[in-house]
Amino acid sequence: MLKAKFRSLAAGALTSAFCLAMGLPAVAAETEFPIHVIVSLTGLASFIGNQDKVTLGLGEKLINESGGIQGHSVKFIFHDDQSSPQNAVQILNQILAAKPSVFLGPNLSATCNAVAPLLANGPTDYCLSPAIAPATGGYVFSTLPSTKDAISAQIRFFRMKGLKRLALLSSTDATGQDNERATDEALKQPENADMRIIERAHFNPGDVSVVAQLERIKGAQPQAVMAWTAGTPLATVFKAILQVGLEMPVAVNDANMIYAQMEQYKSFLPKEMYIAAPEWPPHEGVLHLDPRVDEAQKKFFDAFKAAGLKPDVAHVSSWDPMFIVAEALKKLGSNASAVQIRDHIAHLKGYAGVDGLYDFEKYPQRGLSEDNVVVTRWSAEANTWKVVSKPTGIPLD
Repeated sequence: MLKAKFRSLAAGALTSAFCLAMGLPAVAAETEFPIHVIVSLTGLASFIGNQDKVTLGLGEKLINESGGIQGHSVKFIFHDDQSSPQNAVQILNQILAAKPSVFLGPNLSATCNAVAPLLANGPTDYCLSPAIAPATGGYVFSTLPSTKDAISAQIRFFRMKGLKRLALLSSTDATGQDNERATDEALKQPENADMRIIERAHFNPGDVSVVAQLERIKGAQPQAVMAWTAGTPLATVFKAILQVGLEMPVAVNDANMIYAQMEQYKSFLPKEMYIAAPEWPPHEGVLHLDPRVDEAQKKFFDAFKAAGLKPDVAHVSSWDPMFIVAEALKKLGSNASAVQIRDHIAHLKGYAGVDGLYDFEKYPQRGLSEDNVVVTRWSAEANTWKVVSKPTGIPLD
């Protein structure tokens, strides 16, 4: 048995030496490096959570094919918080018993905010929701440009299109509240001094109709509507827009940038629907981004194409965080502490991801900003989102 073990080790050493000599990545060892992931695999946010699981599965394969983590293969361990903040806290307490240095998730603002107080001293966490505001210098990082950055770009797009009388319809949950706050903050900017919210309405996510709110909005005669909600409640909004005959541009948040959702809603989608999003949507012949970002996006789309999948924002939100954490571990080693991982990410500059070029020193805890946001418009003919602005929301035309 001992001789067999020695032969196995020797063979592994020869394989690694051969790979190094040929300029190929060494084959990862059989030992696994577990990375815990808290996502919503059931409950209201299950669609996004299961898309995250698909993304991390593809990424796990790519990471391990490139050598893993210094001889260890990455293994993502999934925990279902059932879209519940209380469950997320309970799961994290169980994970903390294993003393991990880093983990990913959750994927909702409410669940990320629920676990954040437990992370004052680590481990490092990369939240998969953009709708949180992590404390600078802390152990919590957030994916994608912030809600504030996305809405700021969307408002700039409307203003430069001459659409200055806006109506706001927000759900009363955390998503709607966060987006409404971001809208009010963006409108305080000097450049938006002549922009106005002329009608403001709210609804509960469980409401079966918002016709009354949309009738009131229609009566105020806005030039565009911003509907801040996500998932099933957005269908209620779109149906009411169609019912009251409200024909004008409608902006929604990028949590709705999901192909399956667009397919389900196609019979009642607004004719002119905009979403401000990170730089990931295809833009060939329209925008010229940093070549490193283009290369990262090619890698992203190639991976999904090979798997027979068409990626959307539900896949995008976990792609860059996964590789940023993996790159940190590759550099620091599998024994890296939470402090080392946090500090590595906090000083990361020039990292090219699918969402843009990251600079965590300039934009703490996120790495991305309004400079990485483009406005897109849904095209029913092309069955995709088309980029209609430069970064920061400046219209292409």
